[in-house]
Amino acid sequence: MSDLQQGCSPSECGTKPACAGCSHNHNQAAETAEKEPPKVRKVIGVVSGKGGVGKSLVSGELAVMLSRMGYRVGVLDADITGPSIPRMFGIHDKALGDGEHIFPAETEKGIEVMSINLMLENDDAPVIWRGPVIAGAVKQFWTDVIWEDVDYLFVDMPPGTGDVPLTVFQSLPVDGVIIVTSPQDLVSMIVAKAVKMANMMHIPVLGFVENYSYLRCPDCGKVHAIFGESHADDIAKAHGISPVCRLPINPKLAAAVDAGMIELMDENGLDALGIAYDPAAPERLARYHQLLTEWNQVMNLTGDTDFETSLTRHYLDSLAPL
Repeated sequence: MSDLQQGCSPSECGTKPACAGCSHNHNQAAETAEKEPPKVRKVIGVVSGKGGVGKSLVSGELAVMLSRMGYRVGVLDADITGPSIPRMFGIHDKALGDGEHIFPAETEKGIEVMSINLMLENDDAPVIWRGPVIAGAVKQFWTDVIWEDVDYLFVDMPPGTGDVPLTVFQSLPVDGVIIVTSPQDLVSMIVAKAVKMANMMHIPVLGFVENYSYLRCPDCGKVHAIFGESHADDIAKAHGISPVCRLPINPKLAAAVDAGMIELMDENGLDALGIAYDPAAPERLARYHQLLTEWNQVMNLTGDTDFETSLTRHYLDSLAPL
């Protein structure tokens, strides 16, 4: 942090996550004055008891789904040491600031995104910070970022029950959490930890997502339980969680995420959660799935990747929220 203190210009002071706790932070000294609260109606945490279960993917898919339903959506990437949200949305521009506030980046379809990678000079630069500094950065992503008229803000949390999840639960007005897991046998213990933390913080659990639930063979259509048989229903019932969603292993989705084109994917595994948010969701989502299916059938007829990409982005822009 000392390098930042010595190298910051006055206009940058207080705009970087590492400014939290810095004695040179001029904006921090003014925090005694009332700040206008972020214009966010609902804050939803996406959590897990362990890493590697696809929490960021679920955060991204939830944001895309709610955006398709016509809501204003944002994603706060609270996984400071392992950020991946900007890449899956194809965001390359950096976040901008005015010396007092930070402005989130926007995706092709207008989803607002804030992530530490939008503030680093190089995307692959490691963030080697201790817990309190990381927690301070996450708080700044809430208090200092201009979230404009957001209906749903999804917070992509790091795994476990440590500093950052605790900071989010204590500092943000979290309306509920969605728990993400995978089918292995040890999952019941891991889920129990996440549920108990949410209960201790008096935050409701809004849904349960089992990722990597199955693989459907592209040749014969047979379903294979690669990571073992699903325990989702039993675990959800034991903790009184509903609804339950299952996401398959989908190589096309993985390729789209790597290419920064998650907004183009037609994945309906989370529709049950969408219906929980909006009773009118089935009709809206069904129409959107139909449009994207038709488009994918057209695009499969060509082999020109650059041509497909440019046409697909043009098509995406033409699809207004339904």
